[in-house]
Amino acid sequence: MMRVCSQRQAARLSRDETGATAVEFALLLTPFLVMLIGAMDLGHQFYMRGVAQGALDDVSRRASVEEPNFIASGSTLEERVENTLKLQINNVAPKATYTITQKNFFDFNGIGNPERLVTDVNGNGQFDNADADCWEDLNENGTYDLDSGRVGVGGANDVTFYSVRVQHPRLFPTPELIGFSDTIDFTVETAVRNQPYANQSTPPVLCGDGT
Repeated sequence: MMRVCSQRQAARLSRDETGATAVEFALLLTPFLVMLIGAMDLGHQFYMRGVAQGALDDVSRRASVEEPNFIASGSTLEERVENTLKLQINNVAPKATYTITQKNFFDFNGIGNPERLVTDVNGNGQFDNADADCWEDLNENGTYDLDSGRVGVGGANDVTFYSVRVQHPRLFPTPELIGFSDTIDFTVETAVRNQPYANQSTPPVLCGDGT
C-alpha cells in the first residue's frame, strides 16, 4: 500500500509545474540584465561622444574669426578654447579628464604630412640635407619636419586642427559584468580654416647645407 501511495505521489510531483516560471525567469534574468546594462553603457558612450563632437565643432568655428568671443577664462585664445570645451563637455561628463591638442597648418594638405619639398635633387621623395634639397618651411622653425604643424590656433587663413581625447569613469558596472575597461576613452577631431581677416604669411623656402 505504501508503495502504491509513493508511486502516486511521484506521479503527481512529476506533473506539478508550480514554480517553473520563477525558475525560468531566474535563469533568463542575469543575461537580460547584462545585455540591458551593456546597451545603456554603449548608449551613454555614444551620447558623450556626440556632445563632445558638437562642442568641438561649435568652439572651433567660433575660434576661426578675428576676434572670437568666449565666456570661459584664459589669458590666451588657446586657453579659452580649451576651457570652453571642458565647460560644455562637463555637462555630461563631470568627472572627465582631457587631452586637448590645437595645431595649425598652412593648408588642409599639411595635416599629418611632412613639409613640402621644392627641390629633390636625387628624386627619392625625401629630404636630403647632403643634396641641399629645398623645402617650404611651413612652420617657420628653420628645420625640415615630418610634421608641418605649429602649436596653437594660428592666424588668418591658417587651418587649425583640433583633437580632444576624453576619458571618463563608466556609469554602469560593465567592467564586472562584461569585462570592459573601467574608463570610457574616445577622441573627437575637426579641422577648420580661419577666416581671411588678414593676409596669410607666405612660408619661406629653405635649403639643406649640403653636409
